Formats: sequence, structure tokens, C-alpha cells
Amino acid sequence: MSESAVFDIMRQGLWVAVAMSAPLLGVALVAGLTIGLFQALTSVQEMTLTFVPKILAMLIVFWVSMSAMTAMLVDFFRVQVIPVIAGG
Repeated sequence: MSESAVFDIMRQGLWVAVAMSAPLLGVALVAGLTIGLFQALTSVQEMTLTFVPKILAMLIVFWVSMSAMTAMLVDFFRVQVIPVIAGG
């Protein structure tokens, strides 16, 4: 197995990781901005107000997108990793 093939698989693996984490990070960003704006407008500085809704939103998005994330990871292993392992 050549060095370029290893780097190619690593690059594709990093893109799969980015694609899998994008929904969670996007929801965390939107929830954080919304809650921060709400706190700035109302002058409420409660720490649990930032933590609890953001975690709940991320859990909901994770639950909804879990099957897509799993399918992405399985496809990556089926197409890229397993043939390299089986081939030598």
C-alpha cells in the first residue's frame, strides 16, 4: 500500500468526520447565538439558560440524524477501508 493511498483514505475519513459532525455543530451554533441574543436583549445572565437548551437541541438533532451518520460511516468503511484490509 502506497503512502498516497494512506493519505487519500485519511483525507476521506476526515471529510466523513466533518460531514457527520456538521449537523450537531450547526445546531449548537444556532442555539448558542439565539440564546446569547436572548440573554443580551433581556439582561438575563443565567448559566443554565445557555447550557440546557443547547444540550437538548443537540440531543434531538443527534437522535434524528443518527441513522444518516451511521450510514455514512458504514459506507466509508465498506467502500474505502475494508477493501484495503482485505486486499493486503
